[in-house]
Amino acid sequence: MLSLPATMGLTEAKAVMSPLAGAISREPAGALNIDAAGLQEFDSAALAVLLECRRLAEKSGRSLRLHNAPPRLSQLARLYGVAELLGLAPAQDVAATA
Repeated sequence: MLSLPATMGLTEAKAVMSPLAGAISREPAGALNIDAAGLQEFDSAALAVLLECRRLAEKSGRSLRLHNAPPRLSQLARLYGVAELLGLAPAQDVAATA
Protein backbone atom coordinates (compact mmCIF):
# COMPACT_ATOMS: atom_id res chain seq x y z
CA MET A 1 0.00 0.00 0.00
CA LEU A 2 1.29 3.43 -0.93
CA SER A 3 1.03 6.26 1.60
CA LEU A 4 0.44 9.96 1.09
CA PRO A 5 2.60 12.53 2.90
CA ALA A 6 1.34 14.84 5.65
CA THR A 7 1.41 17.90 3.38
CA MET A 8 0.25 17.97 -0.22
CA GLY A 9 -0.44 21.32 -1.79
CA LEU A 10 0.40 23.00 -5.06
CA THR A 11 4.01 23.45 -3.96
CA GLU A 12 4.48 19.75 -3.12
CA ALA A 13 2.31 18.15 -5.83
CA LYS A 14 5.02 17.60 -8.43
CA ALA A 15 7.51 16.31 -5.85
CA VAL A 16 4.87 13.91 -4.48
CA MET A 17 3.69 12.68 -7.88
CA SER A 18 7.09 11.69 -9.22
CA PRO A 19 7.84 9.00 -6.61
CA LEU A 20 4.19 7.91 -6.56
CA ALA A 21 4.27 7.31 -10.32
CA GLY A 22 7.38 5.17 -9.93
CA ALA A 23 5.86 3.25 -7.04
CA ILE A 24 2.65 2.67 -8.99
CA SER A 25 4.61 1.03 -11.79
CA ARG A 26 6.28 -1.30 -9.27
CA GLU A 27 3.14 -2.26 -7.33
CA PRO A 28 1.88 -5.82 -7.85
CA ALA A 29 -1.14 -6.49 -10.06
CA GLY A 30 -4.57 -5.84 -8.65
CA ALA A 31 -6.09 -2.72 -7.16
CA LEU A 32 -3.79 0.17 -6.39
CA ASN A 33 -4.20 0.90 -2.67
CA ILE A 34 -3.32 4.35 -1.36
CA ASP A 35 -3.43 5.21 2.34
CA ALA A 36 -4.35 8.84 3.01
CA ALA A 37 -4.25 8.56 6.82
CA GLY A 38 -1.16 10.76 7.11
CA LEU A 39 -2.61 13.57 4.99
CA GLN A 40 -3.05 16.61 7.23
CA GLU A 41 -2.48 19.77 5.20
CA PHE A 42 -3.70 19.76 1.60
CA ASP A 43 -5.54 21.66 -1.06
CA SER A 44 -7.05 20.85 -4.45
CA ALA A 45 -3.61 19.83 -5.72
CA ALA A 46 -4.04 16.66 -3.63
CA LEU A 47 -7.07 15.82 -5.77
CA ALA A 48 -5.03 16.37 -8.92
CA VAL A 49 -2.36 13.98 -7.63
CA LEU A 50 -4.95 11.35 -6.73
CA LEU A 51 -6.67 11.68 -10.10
CA GLU A 52 -3.32 11.20 -11.83
CA CYS A 53 -2.72 8.10 -9.69
CA ARG A 54 -6.12 6.83 -10.79
CA ARG A 55 -5.26 7.51 -14.44
CA LEU A 56 -1.96 5.63 -14.13
CA ALA A 57 -3.69 2.72 -12.41
CA GLU A 58 -6.40 2.50 -15.07
CA LYS A 59 -3.78 2.73 -17.81
CA SER A 60 -2.44 -0.59 -16.53
CA GLY A 61 -5.93 -2.11 -16.14
CA ARG A 62 -6.16 -1.55 -12.39
CA SER A 63 -8.50 0.29 -10.08
CA LEU A 64 -7.67 2.79 -7.35
CA ARG A 65 -8.69 2.25 -3.74
CA LEU A 66 -8.22 5.18 -1.40
CA HIS A 67 -8.08 4.25 2.29
CA ASN A 68 -8.42 6.41 5.43
CA ALA A 69 -9.26 9.60 3.56
CA PRO A 70 -9.72 12.56 5.91
CA PRO A 71 -13.30 13.90 5.92
CA ARG A 72 -12.10 17.22 4.54
CA LEU A 73 -10.60 15.45 1.51
CA SER A 74 -13.99 13.85 0.83
CA GLN A 75 -15.67 17.24 1.13
CA LEU A 76 -13.18 18.83 -1.25
CA ALA A 77 -13.61 15.98 -3.74
CA ARG A 78 -17.39 16.43 -3.65
CA LEU A 79 -17.02 20.17 -4.14
CA TYR A 80 -14.96 19.53 -7.29
CA GLY A 81 -17.26 16.72 -8.45
CA VAL A 82 -14.61 13.97 -8.34
CA ALA A 83 -15.59 12.05 -5.20
CA GLU A 84 -16.98 9.09 -7.12
CA LEU A 85 -13.90 8.93 -9.35
CA LEU A 86 -11.78 8.55 -6.21
CA GLY A 87 -14.14 6.09 -4.54
CA LEU A 88 -15.02 8.49 -1.73
CA ALA A 89 -18.32 8.44 0.13
CA PRO A 90 -21.33 9.95 -1.66
CA ALA A 91 -22.50 13.32 -0.33
CA GLN A 92 -25.53 11.92 1.49
CA ASP A 93 -23.42 9.43 3.48
CA VAL A 94 -20.92 12.04 4.63
CA ALA A 95 -23.62 14.63 5.36
CA ALA A 96 -25.44 12.16 7.59
CA THR A 97 -22.34 11.72 9.77
CA ALA A 98 -21.35 15.41 9.88
